[in-house]
Amino acid sequence: MISRLSVSIVRACLRAGTGGSPTAVLDEVPLSDEERCRVPVLAGTSHAVFVSVHASEVSLRFFTAGGELPACGHGTVAALAFLAARAGGPEYRGVLRAAGRSFAGRAVREGARFRAVFEPGPVELREPTPDEWAHVLPPLGVTSDTLAPGARVASIGRARLLVPVVSRSGRLAARMFAPSIGVPEDIANANSTACLAADLAGRGVTEIAVDMGDALGSPATITASARPVLRLGGVAEVAGAVRELSV
Repeated sequence: MISRLSVSIVRACLRAGTGGSPTAVLDEVPLSDEERCRVPVLAGTSHAVFVSVHASEVSLRFFTAGGELPACGHGTVAALAFLAARAGGPEYRGVLRAAGRSFAGRAVREGARFRAVFEPGPVELREPTPDEWAHVLPPLGVTSDTLAPGARVASIGRARLLVPVVSRSGRLAARMFAPSIGVPEDIANANSTACLAADLAGRGVTEIAVDMGDALGSPATITASARPVLRLGGVAEVAGAVRELSV
């Protein structure tokens, strides 16, 4: 058991300075994977990011109550804000490493907040199979009159089904359900936004901003650009620190 475990709470992917996904961010500590899974639960967040700073790069590990994730987009945004706040100065640049891949990240100070951008890596896209449709659409309650064309299975670490539905909002909005990793619904899922951006880039759309979190009462927005390479971004704020967690 470790007492006085220092955990920073970062609200990642804010929309107009409010909402966002509360994310636990902390320096690497000697914990078992089971203990790491307890950190987001005790901190009152859906995800926790463990940060290990080396001479040439920063390693990231992501956990939910259900286990370790190979990648986490909004967790990366939160980690960049955490690193930038600790470094001070108007801008932070670094090389990050997660899931065996190194990539560049940047966070620019905007008052008390940070605008973070990073390259999530390549996205694999394919058509969904009938079996995948059968397992996903009924629980979502999507029917033929609400389903729009263009569904894809996309992977950026883990496969997910992109299900387009009819909307009159005039804005891109999304909901992400991931009960298999202990997150019934995600406030801000940046990796899914990267998958959507990669799919839309093939249709000529290279810049998007996706709203999420409204159904959970915590509005969030993730930005993505596919020009010239895929980049994800979001605004984050280091909201406070939780101490004396025992895991």
